[in-house]
Amino acid sequence: MSNPKLTNLELKIMETLWTRGRASIREIQEDFPETDRPAYTTIQTTVYRLESKKAVRRVKKVGNFHIFESAVSRDVAQRKLIDDLLALFGGRTQPVMAHLIESGKLTLADVKEAEKTLRKIEKKDTPL
Repeated sequence: MSNPKLTNLELKIMETLWTRGRASIREIQEDFPETDRPAYTTIQTTVYRLESKKAVRRVKKVGNFHIFESAVSRDVAQRKLIDDLLALFGGRTQPVMAHLIESGKLTLADVKEAEKTLRKIEKKDTPL
């Protein structure tokens, strides 16, 4: 499975597909708030771009329109975004962690969960 880089609009479209499972371009467009809804042709162009990136696929044709579904999981897309963010910091996690702590977005419970995960990974990597 590929790891396409997704724009903000592409991520919003993907969110609709991850939530709904399958949708037409019109249904995707209608999931946007009425006050901030992109034009049908904007959604259509973006969905076709996602299709060329292999992030979505056509699953069937109904009348003169297609139904699309995600070809990339939410987890894969989120991991790609995180990897891209860390690349901005030369792969260093410390500046990101410091910001999360200072902004109050990283809790002690989050840190304890991270420690538990790190210990689990360490046990897997330790030869017997």
